[in-house]
Amino acid sequence: MTTHEVTGFLKTSGTKLINGDGQEILLRGVGFGSWLLPEGYMWRFPKEGDRPRRIERMVEELIGEEKALRFWNQYYDRYVGEADVRQIAAEGFNSVRVPINARFLLEEDEPVRFRPERLRFIDRVIGWCRTYRLYVILDLHGAPGGQTGTNIDDSERDLPELFTDERNRNRTVELWRMLAERYKDEWIVAGYDLLNEPLPNWFSQYNSLVMPLYRDIVKAIREADDRHMIILEGVHWATDWSIFDEKPDDNCMLQFHKYWNNPDTESIRVYLDKREAWKVPIFMGEGGENNKDWYAGAFRLFEDHGISWNFWTWKKMDTDNSPCSVKKPAEWQRLVDYLEGGSKPDEAEAERILWEYLNHLPFDRCDYHPEVVRSLFRRPTIRIPAIYYGYEGEGVSFGINRLTERNIGFRINDGMELHFIEGERSVPNFQHTAGEPLRGDEQLCIQLNSGEWAAYKFRIDSVEKLPFFIIDMRLLAINGSGTIAVIVDDTTVDLIEIRGLFWETYRLDKKLRLDPGLHQIVLKCGNNQILVEWLEVKTQEV
Repeated sequence: MTTHEVTGFLKTSGTKLINGDGQEILLRGVGFGSWLLPEGYMWRFPKEGDRPRRIERMVEELIGEEKALRFWNQYYDRYVGEADVRQIAAEGFNSVRVPINARFLLEEDEPVRFRPERLRFIDRVIGWCRTYRLYVILDLHGAPGGQTGTNIDDSERDLPELFTDERNRNRTVELWRMLAERYKDEWIVAGYDLLNEPLPNWFSQYNSLVMPLYRDIVKAIREADDRHMIILEGVHWATDWSIFDEKPDDNCMLQFHKYWNNPDTESIRVYLDKREAWKVPIFMGEGGENNKDWYAGAFRLFEDHGISWNFWTWKKMDTDNSPCSVKKPAEWQRLVDYLEGGSKPDEAEAERILWEYLNHLPFDRCDYHPEVVRSLFRRPTIRIPAIYYGYEGEGVSFGINRLTERNIGFRINDGMELHFIEGERSVPNFQHTAGEPLRGDEQLCIQLNSGEWAAYKFRIDSVEKLPFFIIDMRLLAINGSGTIAVIVDDTTVDLIEIRGLFWETYRLDKKLRLDPGLHQIVLKCGNNQILVEWLEVKTQEV
């Protein structure tokens, strides 16, 4: 009998995470963005509706205080439901990250008091996650006063007033004390993510205040709870770890975020080095908002380096680069126009639009994009751009005869020859925030010379209904002819002859039967010089 990997309290052991059975585990999860801290871009709103307090103001202006209260209760009830949690677990994820807005839980007055009816939403999702075996990370995404000073923390004045007002600091400590006391016996809670993305660099004058606050929060947590893991984020969107002077706790993990930049080892070297220096596990706690090609590269990067990860985000409106897409109500533009200074919809019209939105929120009414999940896990059907060969170094993930002198600012330490397929671009563009595909002049390929090779891992989770696998490759021989060997799990399955001076798609001569688990394709150049743009592993029914 195989035990589930999600079992027992999670804790750190050197640079690894281990579960309650002492087994090593990597967290692979999704974030519940826009649930307990609504984010305007996930509603397709402009700047005037970019954060919870602005959206709340709009809703109340349009339909009144009483109906606004009903709206928000239904919103919190529907945005994340049991069906979402069930699907996340079924897809093979093992964790979720729950962003919390302090204002969602705290009463405004003194002394510090919490809203039990709001805490029940968190209790409920924790219960579902216990049932479906998903670890839960509690993330303080919007601290009292704001830790970031932007829309993402529900800032009132675009200032990080957590660090300038002692009252906000005290309320933050008390909030974590309460959460620790409430969830101290919940083994399904993986840990406490103390502050999301504190202090962008234009507020760096407050950087020295972050670690003292972390220590005070940890002290308060440990007075109630000595078992749950502490998770610490760096400053400037969690990318700058220079604030980490000494470990505030023996059971802690460090978190970075990664968006819109190179998915290569060079870009995360500082985090890998800190992992070794502090002997702690590290966590890519937010990454996404890009296209599926980038996902196929970035999330393999984390896997190859043994880094736990969490995809941002599970659900948002009118999208194809998150798994769940909320259908946009037919008259949604009326709300957008109103936020931008246009005419005000009457109450009946606004109510109709808002309740249509609520009706679109449950999982079974969303458009589902399984291809997004496949790209994260590299699960067929999956197209892997050739530039995203493995990240485990020469001799394991690739082999070359000599280091290239060509430098495009991506994977520069590998020495592999990388080319733009067309155009005059000299550096890559990985900023595709809406999931848009690469333009022609952004597309890249690798060059394999005689004897050189590149390896690509992918995962098969089930072969019950789709037992055959097909491999396609986009190839070009620089001199008009050449050969490339296709090696699957150390067995050569085909030798492809390439003819002509144009890009062509070549298909493996045979269909493959592959068992569930991790597999590897190696492309090895036999003679001459071969350009490889991508390979695609497809499923085919019997």
